[in-house]
Amino acid sequence: MKSKLIVVSFIWLVILFVFAAAWKLWWVPSQEEAVEQAAQEAHEEAIRQTGSASKYRTQINFAYDSFSGYSIFRSENFKNNLSQKSLKVNLVDDGANYIERLKGLQSGKYQMAAFTIDALIKASDEIGDLPATIVEIIDESRGCDAMTGYKLAIPDLDALNDPEVKFILIENFPAETLSRVVMSHFGLNNVSEKSFIPVANAEEVYRRYRESKPSDKFVFVLWEPYVTKMLENPNVHDLVNSSRFRGYIVDVIVASRDFLVKDEQAVRDFIEAYLSSVYHYRNTMESLVASDAKEAGTPLNDEQIKRLVKGIWWKNTVENYAHMGVESHSLQHIEDMIANITKVLISTGSISSDPANGQPNILYYNKILSDIKNNNFFPGKENLRTESDVLPSLNDEEWSKLTPVGTLKVPKIVFARGTSKVTSQSEITLNELVEKLKTWPQYYLVIKGDASLRGDIEANKALALERAKSVERYLLNHGISSTRVKAVAVEPTGSTDVMFQLGYLPY
Repeated sequence: MKSKLIVVSFIWLVILFVFAAAWKLWWVPSQEEAVEQAAQEAHEEAIRQTGSASKYRTQINFAYDSFSGYSIFRSENFKNNLSQKSLKVNLVDDGANYIERLKGLQSGKYQMAAFTIDALIKASDEIGDLPATIVEIIDESRGCDAMTGYKLAIPDLDALNDPEVKFILIENFPAETLSRVVMSHFGLNNVSEKSFIPVANAEEVYRRYRESKPSDKFVFVLWEPYVTKMLENPNVHDLVNSSRFRGYIVDVIVASRDFLVKDEQAVRDFIEAYLSSVYHYRNTMESLVASDAKEAGTPLNDEQIKRLVKGIWWKNTVENYAHMGVESHSLQHIEDMIANITKVLISTGSISSDPANGQPNILYYNKILSDIKNNNFFPGKENLRTESDVLPSLNDEEWSKLTPVGTLKVPKIVFARGTSKVTSQSEITLNELVEKLKTWPQYYLVIKGDASLRGDIEANKALALERAKSVERYLLNHGISSTRVKAVAVEPTGSTDVMFQLGYLPY
């Protein structure tokens, strides 16, 4: 009995200890927490009752980076325009981390953001989702991005077709897309992913240039103001820059699809505020960029500012209407831009597949611009600036003096045996060439007909010329200007191919 009494007493002691511990460790803290929470709620309610309603009806977290083309977002005029529309926008500089930027839109961390079209496509492929859609075009690179190299080592784009050539660049930046456009459009079979040497930032690319020699087969892929700095060296030249083609390096505003569905009016107000600022700074962009660079701690000299501003085509309201297809015009449609960029990224191995599954239209939303156009939104009198592919006519001497740029990569053109008649299969190839030429509007095209070494050489040369002229007629009949195309026959090499070489008049 004594031992049982001891056991029972011990059990009750344990029970009492447990209850005491529970009371001290759980009940008392929970009561104190409840009291504190009630006090906090009462305090917050007092704050609400003694405060005022916010002047901002909506808050937008906008992800972007320090690119000079985004200087309008950092401007006082844009802030004022947003304030008038009761919008509060928090600008978040993520250092151009496009993958995280898109994930932020996917998670709701950001509601809107700036992207280049190529970066949006690559990031969408990376995360396997399309959480954002394009709602407006910011600008297009018109020379701001370039590929430079030493004249001695790399005289033209054809010289890039060498496994020893290395591209010094920053991965997933728009300038990389410039390299991929060249890879896709020119016959650079020896260029591969191994040819790319990725570095951390623009300063590192420039450092590699400063440490290089004129005999080095390096291509430095950069943007302004670094391009101007490199071209001050007479041994360095501009192999190609973004002023020579169109529709590949394009900055856009995107909106989270979730946010767009919930608050389309806020996205519309944001776009109107931005387009009003584009109009406001239309004649003072150099001053804005200069002050923006100075405030960022990276001041630019006058020449660098001029080249930078010249190299960016900020799109105004009417140009956005045209690009987004809400107004009929000859400016390149955004759907074609998306399709062309996707094709380049796939053909060069930058992405494994098309994230839009062949439907580029699902990557943009033009309803907002359509609505504001129908409501006659025009911040002022704006001109719709166009680019013509009608280059000045050249005489024979000028044609002979063209500086060669490179040979376009075009599948073999097939003719009916012994004739200059293009086969139906090759007509498909030439149709693709027409579209390709439209993206390179600043270059002349020399169509070179080659000939067999067998049989009558003179007859072969005559057939080669006629075949080149047949191709020329096809291009002219499909919208290519007669001033930029010339058919010639080259000295026979034994091939019966027709080649397509781009060139420009030397300055």
